[in-house]
Amino acid sequence: MQRVLPMIAYRIEPLDLHAHLYRVRLRIPAPEAVQRLSLPVWIPGSYLMREFARHLQGLTARQGGQARPVEQLDKASWQVRCQGRAALEVSYEVYAFDNSVRAAWLDATRGFFNGTSVFLRVEGREDEPHAVEIRQLPRGWQVATALPAVQVDARGQGRYEAAGYDELVDHPVELGAFWRGQFRAAGVAHEFVVAGALPGFDGERLLADAKRICEAQIRFWHGRRKPPFGRYVFLLNAVDDGYGGLEHRASTALICSRRDLPRRGEAGASDGYVTLLGLISHEYFHTWNVKRLRPAEFARYDYARENYTELLWFFEGFTSYYDDLFLVRTGLVDEARYLKLLARTVGNVLATPGRRVQSVAQASFDAWVKYYRQDENTVNATVSYYTKGSLVALALDLTLRAQRRGTLDDVMRLLWARSGGGPVGEADIAAALKEVGGRPYTRELSRWVHGTQDLPLEALLREVGVQWSVQPPPWPLRLGLRTADGNGSVKVRAVMRGQWAERVGLAAGDELLAVNDWRLRKLDDLELYAVEGEPVELLVGRDQRLLRLRAVLPGRDEARANVALAVQEGAPAAAVARRKAWLGAR
Repeated sequence: MQRVLPMIAYRIEPLDLHAHLYRVRLRIPAPEAVQRLSLPVWIPGSYLMREFARHLQGLTARQGGQARPVEQLDKASWQVRCQGRAALEVSYEVYAFDNSVRAAWLDATRGFFNGTSVFLRVEGREDEPHAVEIRQLPRGWQVATALPAVQVDARGQGRYEAAGYDELVDHPVELGAFWRGQFRAAGVAHEFVVAGALPGFDGERLLADAKRICEAQIRFWHGRRKPPFGRYVFLLNAVDDGYGGLEHRASTALICSRRDLPRRGEAGASDGYVTLLGLISHEYFHTWNVKRLRPAEFARYDYARENYTELLWFFEGFTSYYDDLFLVRTGLVDEARYLKLLARTVGNVLATPGRRVQSVAQASFDAWVKYYRQDENTVNATVSYYTKGSLVALALDLTLRAQRRGTLDDVMRLLWARSGGGPVGEADIAAALKEVGGRPYTRELSRWVHGTQDLPLEALLREVGVQWSVQPPPWPLRLGLRTADGNGSVKVRAVMRGQWAERVGLAAGDELLAVNDWRLRKLDDLELYAVEGEPVELLVGRDQRLLRLRAVLPGRDEARANVALAVQEGAPAAAVARRKAWLGAR
């Protein structure tokens, strides 16, 4: 009988709340003669080299009670020369002051960490079982995580285990005196944790609305069958101003403005709360689409370097299509509000000159250096695989529905069934489209995914009784600018390629001070001091110099990205039926 070795085991505890330091101890049974250790340089789901090792300090090692020398090999890996097979004990500290969903945080009121930020990887032994003990929490703090608990106390302190390193680091951990609530969706336990909520927060409403989303998505993928997880945890950090989420296999880390949380006695749903519900829907859909149904290139993560794929338009873009779609399908928003959300996405893409430069497949591959490193030229050089990817999904869905052969819902479920909920490539997506649609979709994929043409959305939406119109554009869109108004000034953040602002000589970083000798404090005031079609003189501040630029203001019809969508009055009955089937699918 083979002897079972003790597990690779970590112990993590707050060391100094005010210095934002965790202490981590790692015990490695039967180490190699030269044992390599490394910390991930990125976290799956966020495609940027984040260099978490910059926050690791004081790394030491001992074996058999004796100190062992630690040699650093590169920015994120070390090796220890061991003597014999006695357990190797490694100790280090992690500075945690990143209040996002991607890294680690610790202060006097709250703690949070992703395993990729705090747990060194024992190279060559990633597939062995791993354990972690969470200890020494301040009085009143609790633990929330989807990590399988083995032996924990009432506050959640104690031992957790994972089948391997991948599973260990795919369960973020929330620490603190937070609000928590539970519900069951399709018979599966779900927990919602909220840190930082204001008094009057309506937790029961949040639970009820989240439950509707979760039940709808489980039915979408599995009908009456159980999902591929036995428990799910939402970890929401409510802050003064913030937004974001990161998906995990049985949980998600979320951040939102605390003003966006529902309040007791509040009627209706604010725009901020609808945005939060869309975020919840997005990250929950990722439980299937990217965490299990994932790019073939992600079949096994390489934590030491970039992991490239051209498929983020599918895994992020299609998830972005379904997130708000589930809000209308569950009745959390009505048709009119959903079409308003959709129109905003359409307008954002049409207002991006980079859509003519880069395909969504290229944008997916370039995420590591472009999407997560945006600058003043990003809007001119690239397109978002989130927003345009969601519109590719919309175009494919409406095309399939117009041909009455199936829907994108059928394509997604077929991909799940065929892959067993595992890795897929673009050929698999194309094959599923062909089977559901009854013909190859090579032309659409070539143009919409690998090309830079605009999508035929106006015609496709007309087929489901949705009216497309172009509204008078706001001044930034009309001028081809992105600005930041504040403190009584108008600063240029970006200038759109080939549009009015670029033609007259404005540049990113300029400050618009005055027009026709009138002080300009916000861009909307431009119409008070200038007349369309007549020459104007702009006083511009650039690098502590004053410039005078003369030009004629553009007409309202020059920008066509301000799209409005509405239910078409008097649409044919067949179009109305297709719209109802699309927006009300069960």
